[in-house]
Amino acid sequence: MKYFAKKFLTLIITLFIVSLLAFLAFQIIPGDPTTKMLGTEATPEAVAALRAELGLDQPFLLRYWHWLTGFLTGDLGVSYSYHMPVGPMLWEKLGITALLTLLSFAITLLIALPLGLLAGRVQHDALDSFFTAIDQVIMSIPSFFVGILICFFCGIVLKLFTPGAFVSYTQSWTDCLAYLFFPALAIAIPRIAMTVKMFRSSIRKELGQDYVRTAQSRGLGPSSLLLRHILRNALLPVITFLAISAAEIMTGSIIIEQVFTVPGIGRLLLSSISNRDFPVVQAIVVLLAAWIVLINFLADLLYQLVDPRIRLR
Repeated sequence: MKYFAKKFLTLIITLFIVSLLAFLAFQIIPGDPTTKMLGTEATPEAVAALRAELGLDQPFLLRYWHWLTGFLTGDLGVSYSYHMPVGPMLWEKLGITALLTLLSFAITLLIALPLGLLAGRVQHDALDSFFTAIDQVIMSIPSFFVGILICFFCGIVLKLFTPGAFVSYTQSWTDCLAYLFFPALAIAIPRIAMTVKMFRSSIRKELGQDYVRTAQSRGLGPSSLLLRHILRNALLPVITFLAISAAEIMTGSIIIEQVFTVPGIGRLLLSSISNRDFPVVQAIVVLLAAWIVLINFLADLLYQLVDPRIRLR
């Protein structure tokens, strides 16, 4: 219980610091949203009136307090560019990005864990070198370049989908998932290579432990040894890595959404930055930070359940 309370307190403090830094960053970077909204020819009186309307003439701490209390109650502010509440703008786009993230993570798990298990059990030098070489090549390719290749070969050459013709899940779940499969695959491919390498190394390390030799001397078969002992210990570092991957997949989807023209929060974030639409940018940054912190929090709890030594400490 103390472990849970400590981790939860760390989560709350981290989110508070992130929200403060995010709010501060957009107050000190160059550029004034009033200039973007009114144009460079606006009179000082018009600029002052708009700043007062938006609350930009108030002290920093007071503006932060109003924004934080509103955020905690579900009021994310009003967009400077779209003149509408930020919350309704984000929910559908956040749903698309979350769906893309989950699909990419599922692809990573379904492919990486069996491949990592196979690579870890292979004792042949030639096959081992083959797995290592393939891993290194795939890990060195950025996700956005993988996305470009998928758009070209799967979209233009093979015509498996039409790049740019995204269909929202509000219209058709089937068409939405069919389209998101390709950007999810682009995000997942480098993660698959990294996870295979991590899982393979972890299995190899466990195979050299004394408890494995002891179990073998007692006549325990390879399959039973793997399922009952090796996998439990080999998965510990992989769990942490997969948690980091789950957090990074959502942030990585921002770039992939540009490649595949997916109307998620990534595209909204980049357009809002260029328009100095600070309420939208602040809300997205804090939500992304909350996702990353929450995933790591859940990973810590899962790690504790799997490894009793953490509970003892």
